Amino acid sequence: MFFRQIFDAELAQYAYIVGCQRTGEALVIDPERDIDRYVQIAAEEGLRIVAATETHIHADFLSGLREFGEQHGVKLYVSDEGDADWKYNWAKDSDYDVHFLHDNDEFMIGNIKIKALHTPGHTPEHMSYLITDMGGGASEPMGIASGDFVFVGDLGRPDLLETAAGVTGAREPSARRLFESTKRFLDLEDHVQVWPGHGAGSACGKALGSIPQSTVGYERRFNASLAFREEEGFVAAILDGQPEPLDEKEVGRLLNDMERGEEKTPQIKIALKKGDSVKIKEGPLESF
Repeated sequence: MFFRQIFDAELAQYAYIVGCQRTGEALVIDPERDIDRYVQIAAEEGLRIVAATETHIHADFLSGLREFGEQHGVKLYVSDEGDADWKYNWAKDSDYDVHFLHDNDEFMIGNIKIKALHTPGHTPEHMSYLITDMGGGASEPMGIASGDFVFVGDLGRPDLLETAAGVTGAREPSARRLFESTKRFLDLEDHVQVWPGHGAGSACGKALGSIPQSTVGYERRFNASLAFREEEGFVAAILDGQPEPLDEKEVGRLLNDMERGEEKTPQIKIALKKGDSVKIKEGPLESF
């Protein structure tokens, strides 16, 4: 199995390429809109990207999922969980080759098995992906692409539906869903590697570590947000002290959920947050 983590320092964002070296097929997880880098990395390893997926509808960068569908005709795997406001509406009536995923759905990339776990809390439709190298003889997952669910040292913030998207009263129910999702994570074996969607500098949590990956066992022992056994204590702690969200996060979500085209190229402003600094980029949609 081929595995590569790709880091964008401006956004503290991780994308992943997972490939089957026997069949030459590869999957990209959480790609940004500039997809050439992923295609090049795969080609250098003798792989062809045949599928793309993401863990959730992103609010802090423009997704490359549709670019893969338009430019390369790859199969797109997207979540069909969550409520009506958090669906991949752009994919519903599209001509892309789209497969809508539900909890515990599985698909294969060559001899690699990908299992989708519905892990809501950060967003309602959020998926994490368990990856098993069956071609290498494994019968259990090697790792989990956890997106904005579990980070190194932290969990994805559950308050953004209310504080950034303006959904009144969503903070506490989202935190309770996140608590239920942590039970699924803690049921995994200690050896399972954790491949998060962000690192230190992201505003998607309050204590993200700069180490690029971890294990379930390490997070079980040292991630303070996973130490709670009672729901009420968890909810109070996870909602306390979250950094102020950027207004542009909701803009990012809306842009990822809209149809792209010549008739919809507004002047937009995207905030790129790293540490305590914010870099504002402004221009037409096609310039990003």
